[in-house]
Amino acid sequence: MIADAQGLKKRERVSSKRTIDKLFGGTNSRSLTSYPLRLVYQDMDRVLSSDAGAQMMVSVPKRYFKRAVKRNRVKRQIREAYRHHKSLLPDREGKTLVMAFIWMDDQLHESEEINKKVENLLMRVRERL
Repeated sequence: MIADAQGLKKRERVSSKRTIDKLFGGTNSRSLTSYPLRLVYQDMDRVLSSDAGAQMMVSVPKRYFKRAVKRNRVKRQIREAYRHHKSLLPDREGKTLVMAFIWMDDQLHESEEINKKVENLLMRVRERL
């Protein structure tokens, strides 16, 4: 994928409720786990030519961290790790890879560990595409 390693643009984030519903309600979604992260992903057709080759979102359930400060910290760590490793994903013409990273632990982890987990998940997704 031609990746802008400098940032995570708006077009690279899942923002459509319809897309989220399709990702979690569809039968074509697949899931991978690298504890404490779970990745739900699905290949979708690009709607607009301006859409990115991959779109992502992050979810940290309130049941794991009651305080928003901790949830936001985990989300920042995951987004930063994704930003560093998004170049691992292939750019396919006419397709968008939609991904949701879901946190599954009630403990905070070091950024280095999360970085390795995100890299592991993205490598496994690349192998399955």
